[in-house]
Amino acid sequence: MRRLLLEMRRSLAAPSRNPRMATVLGRLLGSAFVICFLTGLYSHFLQQPEPWMHFATRPFFLYQLTQGIHITAGIACFPLLLGKLYSVFPNLFQTPPIRGFLHFLERASITLFVSTALIEITIGLLDTFQWYPFPFYFKQVHYALSFILIGSLAIHIATKLPVIRRYWFKKRSFDENGELLLDPEDRPVTSEQIVDEIGPRPEPTAPIARRVSGVTGRIFDWIDSAPPPKPAISRRGFVTTIGVATAALVALTGGQSFAFLNGINVFAPRKQGIGPDSLPVNRSAKAAQVLTTAMDPDWTLTVARQGTTMEFTYADLKAFPQHVEQLPIACVEGWSQMATWRGVRLSDLMATVGRRDGEGLRLTSLEKSGAYRRTNMGAEYVQDDRTLVALEVNGQTLDIEHGYPARMIAPGRPGVLQTKWLSRIEVL
Repeated sequence: MRRLLLEMRRSLAAPSRNPRMATVLGRLLGSAFVICFLTGLYSHFLQQPEPWMHFATRPFFLYQLTQGIHITAGIACFPLLLGKLYSVFPNLFQTPPIRGFLHFLERASITLFVSTALIEITIGLLDTFQWYPFPFYFKQVHYALSFILIGSLAIHIATKLPVIRRYWFKKRSFDENGELLLDPEDRPVTSEQIVDEIGPRPEPTAPIARRVSGVTGRIFDWIDSAPPPKPAISRRGFVTTIGVATAALVALTGGQSFAFLNGINVFAPRKQGIGPDSLPVNRSAKAAQVLTTAMDPDWTLTVARQGTTMEFTYADLKAFPQHVEQLPIACVEGWSQMATWRGVRLSDLMATVGRRDGEGLRLTSLEKSGAYRRTNMGAEYVQDDRTLVALEVNGQTLDIEHGYPARMIAPGRPGVLQTKWLSRIEVL
């Protein structure tokens, strides 16, 4: 078995499979995962804040930026992770497989990290398409896996720190063909080294033949009959391939989050300017079961505070001073778009029931059910003059798909918290 593992490592040798390449790709991949983790935490606590938390409302595009970076960095992890796995693949055939406790910890952390990373980025990508073929609730699992991923990454970095330090700023030298010259200990295993260390392969004659018969013998025959390995791609070609793949994925999907890339948005599930009121839609009025209640001419918006309750018809809301704000819709799935909103300042509306500074709100939708039928809004958003109970968007009355007759729009809030089809606002 030891000989077989060494032979496998020899057959997998390539210029791009060395500690330097693994370190370079590792620091890019690690940076991407840390960015995803931090921006993901920000999104999580915006949706499920602790009582002591308060969030910035300026710049108004803050969540649009952080969630766009979160999704884009997550997509970039695909080529970086696959490239990293390619560069270290021969290490799978180390011999002996386990050399002690620290080596076991290293290999266990890598196994946990790789499996968690593949699941995390895959279900994250599927979420951007709102496709959930798995038998668990995405939000909770994605959040829990992020801690496992970062924890296993930290253990992996700790166990590999000597190698990382050695190759982080390592000076590189190349031969006349432009290939990377490695230290002797980093060079691929050769047939001569195998013979020196273990001896020649036994001839297939009895009784030794029993050692190399069956599957193992066939593997040896395949290795022996194969010509000496010639890398299909050079080191520079490998780096170029990873770089081009990463840049292409970012460029061809980033348009759902960043307007300047919209013209080349080929693969992202949302495109700017498409949909009712020139805005994409996530949750439709039909799915929310509001087609009848939202169009009811007797609809009223209830505003309540400690026993004081007032009801406003659509005409009453139109009679308030109307304000116009440029604010984005930015969804957790990564897409976002700027829009022009017109409506009543929330602070003006809440003044009718005597709201005081520091008081948060609970918003209730006409939706029949759903995780975001009721949401809470912190005082920082209530006090911001840019927060509106919107009645129009992009110069037109709100389409029912975007929350007619009235919806909330506030700076720096996730789209799922910009409650559509408002029915009640009450002071907490």
